[in-house]
Amino acid sequence: MAALDGLRILDMTQYEAGTSCTQALAWLGADVVKVEAPDHGDPGRASGLSAGYSPYFCAWNANKKSVAIDLRTDAGKDLFLRLLPGFDIVVENFAPGVVEKLGLGYHALRSVHPTVIHGQIKGFGNSGPQSHYKSFDAVAQAAAGAFSLTGEADGPPLYPGTTIGDSGTGVQMAMALLAAYVQRLRTGEGQHIEISMQEAVTYYVRTRNAFAGEWGAKAAPRNGNEMGFPPIGLYPCSPGGSNDWIFIFATTPEQWDALCVITDNPEILVDERFIEPLSRLEHKEAFFEILSAWTQQKTKFEAMTILAEAGVPCSAVLDTKELHEDEHLNERGFIHHIDHPAHGRVPLLGFAPRLSKSSVPITRAPLLGEHTREVLAEELAMNADELDTLQVNGVIGDAGEDAG
Repeated sequence: MAALDGLRILDMTQYEAGTSCTQALAWLGADVVKVEAPDHGDPGRASGLSAGYSPYFCAWNANKKSVAIDLRTDAGKDLFLRLLPGFDIVVENFAPGVVEKLGLGYHALRSVHPTVIHGQIKGFGNSGPQSHYKSFDAVAQAAAGAFSLTGEADGPPLYPGTTIGDSGTGVQMAMALLAAYVQRLRTGEGQHIEISMQEAVTYYVRTRNAFAGEWGAKAAPRNGNEMGFPPIGLYPCSPGGSNDWIFIFATTPEQWDALCVITDNPEILVDERFIEPLSRLEHKEAFFEILSAWTQQKTKFEAMTILAEAGVPCSAVLDTKELHEDEHLNERGFIHHIDHPAHGRVPLLGFAPRLSKSSVPITRAPLLGEHTREVLAEELAMNADELDTLQVNGVIGDAGEDAG
């Protein structure tokens, strides 16, 4: 069975912070019903050039059903509240105050479903002087110190390439929701969960803060790619493209010895400039020149194979195209090829957790309102005439298989 078989979630999320949370739970077997506005749905659907069914939306909404309900109408709100008792969890990440204005905040939901678990993701939380500020991924990362740690020492702060402000918050919410669900199984009580994106991102800057922040007494510096004593760092490879680099993280004496021998530089082992870590740091330019002379004769994949086989921690710098083509990831079944309307058969990156007693196949993201009639008929026993009336009145939407 799927690990979360029987867990049911009403998904009011949009863009990425919330959608990453509910997708992770869907990939563990939860039944996730995404509730979207009939006219445009999740705004993430229109990100990029594919209006209504963008690659961005598909990346974060696999394994979900879509029900299109206009929650701005009394009839739509009534439908939502009628659906609610059949679900365990509600998750939303609208702008501050939106669900409360709709009359669908935690207290309203709890009055209908006393044991509901309600998860809210907000940029700066629900309390504090900045709680009404809006946020996106980059805003959260700037507010949590991630920008300040990224970039060259003498350059400006940089936006990190990963979206930990969104998806990093989402997986923390997923963990919290599961904890609340386990607690409810023990106590019978539901609860409200709030996560601040700013606070969530600070989880990912803890290491740099611990090493260089002196318990908050000073700002941890930007170091570019200098993460420690040589040989830790990036080295150029053939043929010299923008991502033709290998990252090496050799730290132990054994790894240092292996690196020097396997790169045909045994003389480094007795070179006084490089025997001690502090001396290596003092002569880092000379060391970089020596090791680069070897790496530039190899492609990044050749260098990675040689070094890794010798026990040296390292990796080729993979770009996103190479990630999808990677032999290792494909052999492990991490790259999934899924048929999507409008996009055809395309690869999707998988989900890292592998449970020995649970397996959930990845399915494509839903079209807007694709499951509206199915869900309302099953959950509320509504007949075709009732559904037709709601659709004519604009309360629900039903995109169908031909939309996209």
